[in-house]
Amino acid sequence: MITEIGIDDDADGIESEIDAAASAVGSVWPVHSFVTANPLAGFEDRPFDEAVSRAADLFGGRGYPRAETFRAALGEGRIDPDLLDAELTDRGCDGDPEGLLERLETAEETVETSGSGDAEATDSDAERVDRVLTKWLSAFLDEGQAEWSMPNREAGFYDAFRSVAAYDDEIPNTGLVADLPASPTTAIESALEPYPRDRWEAVFESQFAALPGWTGLLKRRADDGGAWQSAHPITPTGYLAARLALANAFGVDVSPPEGSDGPAVDASDEMADAFLSAWEATYRDGLVERVAAESEARDEGTGVREEDGARADGGGSERPDAQLVFCIDTRSEVIRRHVEATGGYETHGYAGFFGVPMEYTGYDAEASVEACPPIVDPQHRVSEVPGDDDARASRDRWADLREAAGEVVETLRSNPATAFSFVEGAGSGYGLALAARTLVPGRVRDLLDGADDAVPADHEFCEPGVHEHDDSGEGLPTGLTRDERVEYAATAFELMGWEAFGRLVVFTGHAAETANNPYDSSLDCGACAGNPGGPNARALAAICNDPEVKAGLRERGIDVPDDTVFLAAEHNTTTDEIELYDGDVPDSHAADLERLRSDLDAARGRAAAERTGQEAEESAVRETERRAADWAETRPEWGLAGNAGFVVGPRELTSGLDLDGRAFLHSYDWATDPDGDALEAILTGPMVVTQWINSQYYFSTVDNAAYGSGSKVTHNPVGNVGVYQGNGGDLMTGLPLQSLMADADTPYHQPLRLSTVVHAPVDRVTEILADNEAVTGLLDNDWLSLTVVDPTRDHRAFEYEEELAWAPAPEAAEAHAEPRTAPTAADD
Repeated sequence: MITEIGIDDDADGIESEIDAAASAVGSVWPVHSFVTANPLAGFEDRPFDEAVSRAADLFGGRGYPRAETFRAALGEGRIDPDLLDAELTDRGCDGDPEGLLERLETAEETVETSGSGDAEATDSDAERVDRVLTKWLSAFLDEGQAEWSMPNREAGFYDAFRSVAAYDDEIPNTGLVADLPASPTTAIESALEPYPRDRWEAVFESQFAALPGWTGLLKRRADDGGAWQSAHPITPTGYLAARLALANAFGVDVSPPEGSDGPAVDASDEMADAFLSAWEATYRDGLVERVAAESEARDEGTGVREEDGARADGGGSERPDAQLVFCIDTRSEVIRRHVEATGGYETHGYAGFFGVPMEYTGYDAEASVEACPPIVDPQHRVSEVPGDDDARASRDRWADLREAAGEVVETLRSNPATAFSFVEGAGSGYGLALAARTLVPGRVRDLLDGADDAVPADHEFCEPGVHEHDDSGEGLPTGLTRDERVEYAATAFELMGWEAFGRLVVFTGHAAETANNPYDSSLDCGACAGNPGGPNARALAAICNDPEVKAGLRERGIDVPDDTVFLAAEHNTTTDEIELYDGDVPDSHAADLERLRSDLDAARGRAAAERTGQEAEESAVRETERRAADWAETRPEWGLAGNAGFVVGPRELTSGLDLDGRAFLHSYDWATDPDGDALEAILTGPMVVTQWINSQYYFSTVDNAAYGSGSKVTHNPVGNVGVYQGNGGDLMTGLPLQSLMADADTPYHQPLRLSTVVHAPVDRVTEILADNEAVTGLLDNDWLSLTVVDPTRDHRAFEYEEELAWAPAPEAAEAHAEPRTAPTAADD
């Protein structure tokens, strides 16, 4: 943690308690780089039912879907009645489902009535504390949106707050805040002097939970560091000192409720958990049954493969027309089906940062971004390196012109002396532009695309700087060594189980296109920390095209033919267009490239028709383009809504299935991974990230007020870091309603915990879990489920129970037989 100016060196005990208390609040990333994460991550060491109960006590949020949601799922056949009966019996819930749902509704009404009474009785002085604090937090944490900055930000939040508090008329000039100590730790000790010392950590936790949006953001910034934190440091300690000083000034009692650290699980939650578990089991059983059937049909239980010339997907010796590697993102499942249907193409799934943990800087970008998952630290600095001087000069002229014009407009618009005259003179022009964007957004998009085509894109004259390695400066090394390049390439193919290559291999990142949307980054690549995945795809393609890397791969037993060419692409998930970055493809592959481009256009039309529900592919494509360009469109696309499953195995297990865009798909072949290293990397990396994503969607759907961000219509962006609902208060932390709901009363996203299905020997999975307590803890505490389809045991499915114990899937849905620590011969 960055040490804020003024913190006493001898306050380790308080610092430790503050850190422990802050862990209850989930991390919040800036909205410009939105990362989906479990808002209850601080409680993942507890069983799910206990965690949601504790979070309800702390944040006031629901932990389970409403009774009406369960009733709708039951009526639509999404919950198997027999599975529901077994779950209810297991929990001792007597009565028919409808009667139990009525009891759930009564319990919900009781809680809501009690909650509304609490809200009316809220201490107005406590509200004033929040109002003053959020005002100064928004000013301090601003990342370039504000025209006038808060004074003294470079000194850190606590010192900056000290310098302005005396001039804020909303703050009483009494108590601790009238003469704040130089040390934030001293301020905390003074504010809490009337309270028992053994209750201080509980006080800290309740104070962090009062504004979980702001505290989650400052906690994340303090942990991550970065340019803004270096320039304007803030710490949980400094924040608490300011908050407790304000509470002291307003006379607010900060005592936490007695016994609030361990609430019991409510009986209504027991019933809700039964309905939820049955719903999840219904979905999971259907998914597992289909994967197991495909596994049996594939009949590769022994791992025997074809002789030389086998395809990477285990098929015949004929080389595919091309191989395309997509992100494991659920949206890739739809386009992959349609790409495969257009010709002899293989598609594979791999985490969308393509295994290269880098800090990326675009050619003319003002700042770098961390283009890797939040659970991975960047290891390399990769920047765009210009190559084509003519294209670069053209790009620079356009960029300079646009930048100069933008600065003039912004200065005129925001300067009090010129704002009114600017609006008076430019109003008609702006009015026409607004009308065009509103009435004919598709045509405006066409015009803008035409203008953009005249300006060279980065990939047309730049190369990702991966080849020149320099570790002589401060911070991350620039570029990659030869060994590092070989390692990233080999890891990719080993994790996916490749053994043969076609003439074209396309690494396909993804990004969304949307207008007037503060949450646009939530639609980009989660594996790239809410950034487009094209740069990562280009980095791996450049690595794999390197002759030194190809030689290194051969040394590791991965034989890449001389005529295999790697290229990058980016999938626009809003319009399903796939743009190929093909500048380095030789003329010898022109015919292959032209056929691929044509087939990708065909696949786009089919995917757009599926997603829009329109029969005519051309009109479906135009509809997706309208959604992308329409600044009044609240649902440009559904993102990862609907996600419920994660399948780890060869593509053959799912290539013939329509999974409705609900499953993450990671390519993996157990037969090429004898030591289980590749599978371990998947279970400890991508599976954990998908669980984060799934949890964010789950809780944002279950209680959008507490864990989501409300309606986009009333969003108020603040500081380029988040959004308010209205004109102030706490930052919204989760997904907006329009990303989750089909209408005001109908969820589009089905709130289910993640069901993971792995195609591998169950003993191998057990060994991996035994070595990774954090992953096993998530499973033991029911944050997700894991089913293994074992190709060495007649393709039988085994469900993880707890403490490394498994149960055969057919028995798991019955009267809950005692789990066994490992399958026996009797299971075969």
